[in-house]
Amino acid sequence: MTKVDETFLAAFKERVAAQEISRFWRLELEEVGPGRAKVSMVCRPEMANILGMVHGSAIFALVDEAFQAAVNGHGTVAVALNMNLTFHAAPQMGERLTASTRELHAGRRTATYFIEVTDPKGTLIASCQALAYRKDTPLEFAVV
Repeated sequence: MTKVDETFLAAFKERVAAQEISRFWRLELEEVGPGRAKVSMVCRPEMANILGMVHGSAIFALVDEAFQAAVNGHGTVAVALNMNLTFHAAPQMGERLTASTRELHAGRRTATYFIEVTDPKGTLIASCQALAYRKDTPLEFAVV
């Protein structure tokens, strides 16, 4: 496994910010480290579903970015195998949502994560249990 240092973490944040999908959803990577991440976004009117509520795909994008950051925060390539998302409450337009990820288990080939999405009051908006497949391949921008 690649040793993770501050140079790598800075490069990681730059890489996430450069993704078209991150810019599309306006996702902000606030924290990243081995097995953990925090990502936020503001709910905007263009994210509305047919009921005028925040579309589930926007919340899923937030969760998926937090998962991607945490699982790849070890410095090696990891990809999603499964994500089980549960919606608990509807967020309000204009609110900043934050997805926080924690690693529950990291084995040689698989890892399990739990992601929680909360609003500014701490209300649980969504939760997700995710499973990743871990490779031995260092991320191309990882510092060895």
